[in-house]
This record gives sequence, structure tokens and C-alpha cells, in this order.
Amino acid sequence: MIKKYKILISGGGTGGHVFPAIAIANELKKRLNDASILFIGAKGKIEMSKVPEAGYPIEALWISGFQRNINIKNLSFPIKLTLSLLKSRKIIKKFKPDIAIGVGGYASGPALKMAQKSGIPTLIQEQNSFPGITNRLLSKSVDKICVAYEGMDKYFDKSKIVITGNPIREEVIDISGKRNEALKFFDLSTDKKTLLVIGGSQGAKSINESIDANLNLLIDNNIQIIWQTGKYYIDKAIDSQKKLGNINIKVFEFINRMDMAFAAADIVISRAGAIAISELTAVKKPVIFVPLPSAAEDHQTKNALNLVNNEAAILINDYEAKEKLGKTIIDLFKNENRINILKNNIGKMAIQNSAGKIVDEIMKLIEN
Repeated sequence: MIKKYKILISGGGTGGHVFPAIAIANELKKRLNDASILFIGAKGKIEMSKVPEAGYPIEALWISGFQRNINIKNLSFPIKLTLSLLKSRKIIKKFKPDIAIGVGGYASGPALKMAQKSGIPTLIQEQNSFPGITNRLLSKSVDKICVAYEGMDKYFDKSKIVITGNPIREEVIDISGKRNEALKFFDLSTDKKTLLVIGGSQGAKSINESIDANLNLLIDNNIQIIWQTGKYYIDKAIDSQKKLGNINIKVFEFINRMDMAFAAADIVISRAGAIAISELTAVKKPVIFVPLPSAAEDHQTKNALNLVNNEAAILINDYEAKEKLGKTIIDLFKNENRINILKNNIGKMAIQNSAGKIVDEIMKLIEN
């Protein structure tokens, strides 16, 4: 009789954690058609909507991070942690998973700790060149650590590390032959160059403000824009779009069809989160990175420099975005040779079949 596997996946908080988790789940479903997959996330975070949209059940923990500065929110942290550990134990007792997988984010801490106490194999996946605190704490007791960058033995036990790259959703990078369909999808012109602006699931203040300040310049240079603002800038962006009255500026809080956005784009503006980079290397799009300066240990700048040093991307620091971003976009659009060099080099940096490699490691643990 073929065993029906039960797999627990935990973590989230940002798209950079959630979307790799979904990619892993999708690969597991492909490999183990009748596998039962359950997610554990943090109440009120992005995973609570994105995971069900992807077709998977999810349980919520009341958990958040411990603030490093003196903050009244820290008073509730011990209560949240205790309740999250108790709920995780209850979920695990009922679901009886064969393995627990953590992708980073606060919810993965209690879930994997309780899985380990129940004798269940555990694996974590670290997306960035500098690991998050939850993964650093969990790494001491997990069975396997899947990473995307060389040199991660600075933070983790070398004997546990496997370089797999970052898992990305196949449907997001499936853009071959879709350009005209994508332009039609966004109701854009086939005669203009297209700029895609993405600041991550939460938005990006400096990118949004820089694009807003340069809308006239971009439109005057015959550039049309697909602009994902995030929830904090959407109203301001819509106001700016209305004032210009320009049908070639398409504004979204969040783009669900990223395959269409990538297919339509000639140039991309992006933060330098690990998953954004993995997707951009896969779709081979010329990109200008504006790294998030508050990311731990400035890891987004380190992520971006890995490409910049291979002439595979352009980097503009967050503090200089307002001054430089508009002109850099225009200059790049006018330089077809530079565009082709960036496109060619970024494609060389993609790691293929990352989700498949991670699932290989998962299968080794559950079949052991």
C-alpha cells in the first residue's frame, strides 16, 4: 500500500516567504499527487489570503516578532509565543505530519519547535544571503537547510546545508510568447516601451515617490507603465494617474498575474528581495534594483551586488532614488546594447528547478 504523506509548511509575513512556500507545495503536489499539505501562518499576514488562493488550507497563529528597541508591543510577546506553541502542538497532534518545513517568518518558529519535540523531521529554506532570526534560531536543531547563496556556512552548520536556489512559482515565470497577450491584458500599446514597477507585496516608499515624481518625464519619453504600489501608496498613485489623465499608466495595489506583468515589461524596477531576484533571473528582464536599506544586515544590497558585479543589473541606492531613478530609466531605454547585455547576463544567473531540488531533500527525510 502506497503511503499518503502529510506535510506541514510554516512561515510567512511577506511575499518573499509565502510565495516560495507555495512553490514548494505545488512541487510536492506534482510529485505526490495525494499528499495532504497544511500551512501554518501568522494571523493578519499576507499568507492568510495568498495560501487559500493557491488552494491550500492554513491555520493561523497569534504571533509577531520581538522588537529590538524598547517597545510596548514586547509586553505581549511571551503570551503570543506561549499560545502559538500550544496551538502548534495541538495542530501537529491532530494532523500528524511526516515532515515540517519552515520558510522563515515568525510562524515557523513555534510550528517547527513543536514538530521537533514530537520527533518529526524538519527542514528550513532560507531565501536571502543573510538569514532571518527565526531560521538562525531553528537551524541548530533542524535536519536540513536549503539555501540560495554560497557562503552560508557563516551562519549554519555546513553539514546540513544544500544549495538549491529559491523556489519560484512556475506560473509566474511562464512568459514565453505572451508579450502581445500581456499588453492586451493590461490594455497597453504595442508601439510603446513598457516599464514594470514592483516594490514587493508591502510596496516601497522611495520607489513609489520616485516614479510619481517622474511620471511626466516617463510619459514624455513614450514609456507606458505597469505600477504595483502596495497598499500604502495606491490612493496617491491613483490620484496622480487621474491628474495626468493618461491611459498608459496602469496602477495596481497588487498584481496577481505576474506572468503577464513580466511578459509585457521591457525594463523592471524592483526591490532586491531574494524571490524578486530569482524571478527576474528566470524571466531574463533588465532590472534596476533599489534595495530596501532597512533589510537586516543590508542583505538586499548584497543580493543586488551579486548581479551588479556580473553586469546583470543596475543598482540605485534608496536615498538617491528620487534624484537618479527617472534619468536612469530614460537612459537605459535609449541604450539597446546595454539592455541586451543585462538581459543576457541576468539569465545566466538563474538556478533551475529549485523547488524540485528542495522536494528531493524533503523526500530523503520522510523516506529515511
